[in-house]
Amino acid sequence: MTTVEIVVAHEERATLRVGGVFLKVDADQSNTDIEVDAMRRAPVPTAKILWRTPPVLALAALPGTALARLGEPSTASSAAWAAAGHAIRKLHDAPLPPWRGRSLDELSSELDRECAWLNRSGVVPTGVVSYNRRIAEGALRQWTPVFTHGDLQASHVFVSGDEVTGILDWSEAASGDSLYDLATVTLGHPEHLGDVIAGYGTDVDREVIRAWWSLRSLRCVRWLVEHGFDPTAPGCEVDVLMRQANRG
Repeated sequence: MTTVEIVVAHEERATLRVGGVFLKVDADQSNTDIEVDAMRRAPVPTAKILWRTPPVLALAALPGTALARLGEPSTASSAAWAAAGHAIRKLHDAPLPPWRGRSLDELSSELDRECAWLNRSGVVPTGVVSYNRRIAEGALRQWTPVFTHGDLQASHVFVSGDEVTGILDWSEAASGDSLYDLATVTLGHPEHLGDVIAGYGTDVDREVIRAWWSLRSLRCVRWLVEHGFDPTAPGCEVDVLMRQANRG
């Protein structure tokens, strides 16, 4: 008997798995428009689009397993992480999509709002928020835009052995900073940053990647709390912020 598995469910989106098919239901169809367009443009493996009947998008399951999951140790090899870096470089070398990503002003305003909320909520110690805020500002600089995935969590990269079999969840794809994708895929797994950079094939500024670790974590905590997730779980966003502060 085919079973229905709830992969993720919150007020903005739900994803169900029915056998070998994933059904994504998004409250904002513009996100799905971007996802479908980005998958068609991306020069890397993606899930096959089976059909789309708004608000539902049906995708074929990818072979392999996730590169890693936040809060859990990765069982993928160093070569698999390097293969992810190589795939990211192919994406970044592709022509830009015709829609833009967040501007520096938008990111700065968002950082202000989220740090203010964190200080009011007490979810993260104020000293840790302040320290990470200073680090995060290192990411707010001019960059040469590339085709970015925009939410390239390690759980969105599927591998089999040492090869990337596909990349999922393209609704935040846009032109943006290449180092943001590299930071997102290694968030919570800093031990594999060197592997990803080796596969990426060019020198990058690791301090800017660390700045993006802080910025992404500061931006995500409130959303996670408000949508029923636990950013304080071991290895997750609050741990990342604490580790960044302790590094200093």
